[in-house]
Amino acid sequence: QVQLVESGGGLVQAGGSLRLSCAASQRSFSTRAMGWFRQAPGKEREFVAVINWSTSFYYADSVKGRFTISRDNARNTVYLQMSNLKPEDTAVYYCAVAKYAYESRSYPDAYDTWGQGTQVTVSS
Repeated sequence: QVQLVESGGGLVQAGGSLRLSCAASQRSFSTRAMGWFRQAPGKEREFVAVINWSTSFYYADSVKGRFTISRDNARNTVYLQMSNLKPEDTAVYYCAVAKYAYESRSYPDAYDTWGQGTQVTVSS
């Protein structure tokens, strides 16, 4: 069974930076989009960023200009570099792999493999 393992979360002050990593345990996802989502307490899971097979990317408006998504297909790993963090970025962050090859979507139902989540807390 394929597993996604996130790392890099933690506690940071507002204005700080963190880099999240998500490594897949098996098989290559080079033809699949990989996304990052987040979920704050009492809120629905929301889209953060997605990077597709050709490394084109798309961001939620709330993180545009502050977050950068990238991938290393040789390592089956996707990254999320987060800068100028704000308290409203506090959430559990999840990485996910798209259900189908050559599709890139911003809603959770389009993804069928999820990591366990990593907590990001931004203090004011």
